[in-house]
Amino acid sequence: MNMPSLKIGSHVSTLPIIQGGMGVGISLSGLSSAVANQGGIGVIAAAMPGIHEPDIATDPDGANIRVLKREIRRARKKMTRGVLGVNIMVALTNFGDMVRTSIEEGIDIIFAGAGLPLDLPSYLPDGSKTSLVPIVSSGRAAMILCKKWLSRFDYLPDGFVVEGPKAGGHIGFKSEQIDDPAFSLEHLVLDVIEAVKPFEARNSTPIPVISAGGIFTGRDIHRFLEVGAAGVQMGTRFVATHECDADEAFKQVYVASTKEDMVIIKSPVGLPGRAVQNSFLDEVSQGKRKPFKCPYHCIKTCNRETSPYCIAIALGNARKGRFNRGFAFAGKNAYRIQEIISVKELMDSLKEEYFASLEQCTEAVITSPSSGSIYSMAARAVG
Repeated sequence: MNMPSLKIGSHVSTLPIIQGGMGVGISLSGLSSAVANQGGIGVIAAAMPGIHEPDIATDPDGANIRVLKREIRRARKKMTRGVLGVNIMVALTNFGDMVRTSIEEGIDIIFAGAGLPLDLPSYLPDGSKTSLVPIVSSGRAAMILCKKWLSRFDYLPDGFVVEGPKAGGHIGFKSEQIDDPAFSLEHLVLDVIEAVKPFEARNSTPIPVISAGGIFTGRDIHRFLEVGAAGVQMGTRFVATHECDADEAFKQVYVASTKEDMVIIKSPVGLPGRAVQNSFLDEVSQGKRKPFKCPYHCIKTCNRETSPYCIAIALGNARKGRFNRGFAFAGKNAYRIQEIISVKELMDSLKEEYFASLEQCTEAVITSPSSGSIYSMAARAVG
């Protein structure tokens, strides 16, 4: 018995699992290639990948493009199979350059969030095999993109990632919505599925919907596939792997964290963000960090005049384990991580949990007095 595969455009992954793109420098070639080799979709984060390059202050655009190219090529060399993607924030000031670079390098899928990528199809040259997957948080956003892309480019999204409020990093919700049951991931996924149905029917084109944000176990994967999602995206779980591109100290922050450490912060880019509480964030909240001179202007929405710190530098420091000058973004369930394991071990455990959940549900249907004709279907599913 196998887990369902995930088809996005012309690309098919053996497992319906996408590794979320995590910046700055958390998911690069090491992690993404390992995930792809295990049958998932590995994703490189295009948010300031060149942060540690010697010329980043004098030529940030050149440094970031160079490193993105290098990481895509390194990942390809390490891959024996699988699908490779890039996550590019629409809010990046170099969004267009990173999109063009990714397409030129033959990336399989571009995931684009932190804003609506209204013009993303315009970057595709004739004959390109790169698939385009926006990241949204509502059915309305998905509907707008479908309409705009069809009218302007005669192109429908190759899929949607629906990111809920339990995700790590920047989240596209107001503070009062984060814990509101009306904005649960289950509701959001169903909302997007319903929103894209007319476009699928009218154009005879499947648009897979992928759940993201707070998904932690194989049981969670099974639950969202039952809801109607075609797959899931997971970021936090992949941080605590040997292959993750972050420093060991970054990973240990997850292992050592508690439920109370998972906090919502106000990011310099103007969005709420979920992070692991530490002394750096304490200093920010106490007003001990003062406005800085912006060296990169990497995010369009960053308030450079009043922000007490540079988000790119803080995340880059954390990636290197320098937590006196930075902090770690993390999903709501990061505190549940107990150890650092390999990507293979993680994938194997997710599959085991998925099948255990599937069998439990199947047995429940078989033993239910009201199951009727479902009995034979469920029995075949098990055996």
